Amino acid sequence: MMRAIGLFEFGGPDVLRVMDLPDPHAGPGEVRVRVHAAAVNPSDTLLRSGANAHVLAGVPGPYVPGMDIAGVIDEIGPGTETGLAVGEPVMAMVIPIGQAAGGYAEHVVLPAGWVVPAPAGLDHVAAATLPMNGLTALLALDQLALAPGSVLAVIGAAGALGGYLVQLGGHAGLTVLADAAPADEALVRELGATNVVPRDRSRTDAAARDLPATDPAPGRSGVAARIRALYPDGVDALADTALVGTGLLDAVRDGGTYARFRDEKLPGGQVSNVGGRVTVLTPFVPEYAGRTDKLRQIRDLAEQGVLTPRVAATLPASEAAEAHRRLEAGGVRGRIVLTF
Repeated sequence: MMRAIGLFEFGGPDVLRVMDLPDPHAGPGEVRVRVHAAAVNPSDTLLRSGANAHVLAGVPGPYVPGMDIAGVIDEIGPGTETGLAVGEPVMAMVIPIGQAAGGYAEHVVLPAGWVVPAPAGLDHVAAATLPMNGLTALLALDQLALAPGSVLAVIGAAGALGGYLVQLGGHAGLTVLADAAPADEALVRELGATNVVPRDRSRTDAAARDLPATDPAPGRSGVAARIRALYPDGVDALADTALVGTGLLDAVRDGGTYARFRDEKLPGGQVSNVGGRVTVLTPFVPEYAGRTDKLRQIRDLAEQGVLTPRVAATLPASEAAEAHRRLEAGGVRGRIVLTF
């Protein structure tokens, strides 16, 4: 039996419980990871709360959250062709849409192509913060397809996803503008932001708390006005990782692009009908599930120091409920990581 953290009914953090579940084993084409660390993401709180219950319709519990894992290979399925070896430190992104299918578990079985060696020099805790957020940031930039020198505004730049977008954008030759609270300005500049504007004081950490942020009043106001003061014609693209909403559209030039990271079907989701002046993208990270090339790219960028894992706290897996409470309270910088 293996230890896992899961739930049978949706609700608040207290529905998470320690469970003993049957050990999974690797089949043909698969590997098993002995998980040592699993990062806690807003996607996990969405699963736990039931906001994503539709993707689990007809699937019996228990439901195990978790999209980011790091650990070691401890089993390779028969006939599996892979360069991975038993005992090798690895990281992976998990899609927790089946029964007991998430990363909050001592063992996770995945197709071999979903798993890559962990970046050299990183421990399991740091490596666990990279896969899902790194792939989301990479997917967003791939979809935006901005030419070097283009201006990208990142809202929520001090957060885990926002920070990776700042770093990847700068590495791609973009001019990155970020919003930040005074306490975070030095951080986002260190990550690579060329310009920093004050964040809206009324803004909640909606992306972490799974709540709608308060849209600025209609018209040019708040952070959009501050961005336009620096770029009168508007920025080429804006990534709204904080789920601030359509009040930011005025910061984007005509023909530019607004990237939202949650659609209108989910709490805090952003509207898609914006009238056509600005293109709306919704990067959906499962599109990069199983993309070994993209996950290796994230690994390589971390080894090169382009991407900087940020660990806000580590907690034993048995304290997953507390990790969810902290994340939903907002203000977390980096990722809380559960250890097994």
